[in-house]
Amino acid sequence: MTENSEFRFGAATGVGSMPGGDAREAAKTVTDTFEDFPFLPELPARGPGADMVGRTAGMLVELYARVEPSGWRIGDRPGRDTHRARSWLGEDLDALEEFTQGYEGPLKVQAVGPWTLAAHLELKNGEAALSDPGACRDLAASLAEGLRLHLAEVQRRVPGAQLVLQLDEPSLTAVLRGQVKTASGYRTHRAVDRQVVEATLRDVLGVHARGPVVVHSCAPDVPIALLRRAGAAAISLDLSLLTERDDDAIGEAVEGGTRLFAGVVPTADGPLSDPAGSVMGVRTLWRRLGLQPGLLAEAVTITSACGLAGASPAYARQALAHCVRAARSLADNPE
Repeated sequence: MTENSEFRFGAATGVGSMPGGDAREAAKTVTDTFEDFPFLPELPARGPGADMVGRTAGMLVELYARVEPSGWRIGDRPGRDTHRARSWLGEDLDALEEFTQGYEGPLKVQAVGPWTLAAHLELKNGEAALSDPGACRDLAASLAEGLRLHLAEVQRRVPGAQLVLQLDEPSLTAVLRGQVKTASGYRTHRAVDRQVVEATLRDVLGVHARGPVVVHSCAPDVPIALLRRAGAAAISLDLSLLTERDDDAIGEAVEGGTRLFAGVVPTADGPLSDPAGSVMGVRTLWRRLGLQPGLLAEAVTITSACGLAGASPAYARQALAHCVRAARSLADNPE
């Protein structure tokens, strides 16, 4: 990140996925709710190609993937699955463009990061790309070029937007620990060297030199220090999964200027607490770290704990609106 000293994130936004299959309805909900930090919705309920991995596979340059019974597999040429993924992304961009006419401010777009993609995309032999260092390099290079083109397209459609790129890396910890299972399920792939992981992430994050990159994971034990070294301007995580052993890394990140996207609103249908109750964990964390309460609004963006694809449409709308109210509560009463 090179030109972001004056960049201002919004106080609340969504993680990415939404229920249902209507792109216009999702875009309208998101832009109505987050007037100062909307995002490009993802609608995985539409099927293969709209899912997280398939959507990003459709962005790859000179690499193509198709759906097999075991998942997404790299192939030689673009087929109907690639075309479907690109068509749905185009539909989503059309809807976003319609509801962001004249918008100026931060706008977030999401894609799967290189290591989670390598853990989920299969080679022709059925094993994950993660099993082949050369394949990982090719995949990361293809993803970087695809993201560059995607960001340019979003910027063309919403010229007043300050783009924020979110890379979803829920499998990153498993990659670092050698916990990604082989195709047989009886073994696991070897852990990838941390320096290789960091260098690859730095290269992919670097495609968005004009704006900030946030790395999202709603898995436990997010490698916060590694992500910061790789260039992440913000870390997005499920706050309920943090433990006191994460305190040092979180404290150093916040004091170093890294923004925290705090996932505090539940993703499954159910009663929501009052807004102040939803951000109680953030205030508690702040006190534990000995950070100044006045820093909260400048350092934290409120989100749901993870994506909302599994929620009902009614609950998803409530949860997003609740993020805005909870962020307002945090700003009004940081103590």
